[in-house]
Amino acid sequence: MRAVVQRVTSADVTVDDTITGEIEKGLVVLLGVEDTDNEKDADYMADKITGLRIFEDSEGKMNLSVSDVSGKVLAVSQFTLLGDVRKGKRPSFSKAAPPKEANELYRYFINKVKEKGITTEEGIFQAEMLVRIYNDGPVTILLDSKKLF
Repeated sequence: MRAVVQRVTSADVTVDDTITGEIEKGLVVLLGVEDTDNEKDADYMADKITGLRIFEDSEGKMNLSVSDVSGKVLAVSQFTLLGDVRKGKRPSFSKAAPPKEANELYRYFINKVKEKGITTEEGIFQAEMLVRIYNDGPVTILLDSKKLF
């Protein structure tokens, strides 16, 4: 499972001219599910992301998590994070999980974040979405549940 995590002042996702999820201060999580991922990967990602200390404390040091600052999460499924462009210039998505399995793990991830008491908004799985992100800092973190980076 891969994620791009961005600290934001606000963000929203729109599908067919309707906002399906929006947050103010918090994290945008763009989440891609790989064909070998399982609940253990989602557990790892939910725990890691909600515990990331990337918000500034009173001394201006990145030392607080999203829950510490009463922030929210906007989770957006994004299979293109599994795009492999090592050969040629057209991405291969052969490692991305099939839609049914990917959606199940995406939903599982969202529920795990919610279980930690964090308000979580979301996009619509497999929809064409417009995501507006006001990256704060900018602060952007890349995560992989297999710890490839």
